[in-house]
Amino acid sequence: MDFFSLDLSDNTLDALDDMSWQECTPIQEKCIPQILLGRDLIGIAQTGTGKTAAYLLPILSLLDEGEYPKDAINCVIMGPTRELAQQIDQAMQGFSYYMGDVNSVAVYGGNDGARYSQESKGMKLGADVIIATPGRLISHIALGNVDLSKVSFFVLDEADRMLDMGFYDDIIKVKKLLPTSCQTLMFSATMPKKIETLAKSILKNPFIVKLSINKPADKIHQMAYLCHENKKIALLKEIFKKYGQKRVLIFAGAKTKVKEINRALLQKKINSGEMHSDLSQKERDEIMYRFKTSSIDVLIATDIVARGIDIDDIRMVINFDVPRDSEDYVHRVGRTARADSDGIAITLIRGKEVEDFLKIEKFLSYEVEKIPLPKSLGKAPEYKPIHSTKKKSRAPKGGKNSPSKHTRKKHFNKKNSLKKSSPSNPNK
Repeated sequence: MDFFSLDLSDNTLDALDDMSWQECTPIQEKCIPQILLGRDLIGIAQTGTGKTAAYLLPILSLLDEGEYPKDAINCVIMGPTRELAQQIDQAMQGFSYYMGDVNSVAVYGGNDGARYSQESKGMKLGADVIIATPGRLISHIALGNVDLSKVSFFVLDEADRMLDMGFYDDIIKVKKLLPTSCQTLMFSATMPKKIETLAKSILKNPFIVKLSINKPADKIHQMAYLCHENKKIALLKEIFKKYGQKRVLIFAGAKTKVKEINRALLQKKINSGEMHSDLSQKERDEIMYRFKTSSIDVLIATDIVARGIDIDDIRMVINFDVPRDSEDYVHRVGRTARADSDGIAITLIRGKEVEDFLKIEKFLSYEVEKIPLPKSLGKAPEYKPIHSTKKKSRAPKGGKNSPSKHTRKKHFNKKNSLKKSSPSNPNK
């Protein structure tokens, strides 16, 4: 569908024309008309499908043409990370280019006091759109810096990640401060049970758009190594020798592991950097700039932070840990082979992760190529699930030193008779 077939404002269409945007993506085609009609909505689609524009374009169009209060906050958009908040804010600037009366302020942590004061001032003056991370917004609310009583649109972007990060209570807290008439939109890459629970709590008869998760593109060469955990760092060095170490993104399951991998690679004289939530905003911006400009070759990041990485020329993605589910695997490997380029995706599988990777292969409907481990790294684990052999401890049944059934019964009766004969009333 063409954007010009939608009932968007002239200023919105002019901005899209300047950006050479013509055709809607499927998520945009299905969501924009429903949002323009005023419906609550759930949009489920993987990263890179155009979800941000799917909600920003109709909201900005309505703010541009509708009679919404001036000097008041009309829209609150919440996302899990600073990087996502920055990306949404950048998109907002482009889409609202011809809307002189529509403005926004990005609200996120990891910066200095001057920035905090600037955020506070913007909200008190009534920026039309607030783009915020949950913790920072809650902080401003607690200090009385923000009035949400006139908000008409509430958007949760990457809701699944916000729940993963423990922001459920913050989301509910913000929702309770909004007018009951507020239109609520929730976007997520996945639809676990906790998303369904959240949706029932905050949405009114929502329109549901759920796009099937695309399989990884054919131009991504997917491979896997079976490898014991203590050999993974050494295997990374072998992979770099074989495939090169330029424009490489490594995913790890926790920030502690990100730090460990980066330390180990730096010790091996590999030009690497780390990206995780312990870094200040200034440090994260610096790392992203260095990776984008190729002054570092390898970036190690957690899943959550990596949602804010939008780079088209990543040559290789390495899953240091097997992703927790199939959809995460697709999101990770989809970071490479963008535009017209090819890419490599390699997963390192330790024995306990085999079962998880088998589920990924079942989702993909094909087996991922297994590469033999270099002989210098020893024997690889077997490619079969590891089931626990531990048995629950049970009370002994008889045996040489255990009391017999008759003895246990006699002991029980004796105990009870003692209880009955003991005085319960000293005056009796």
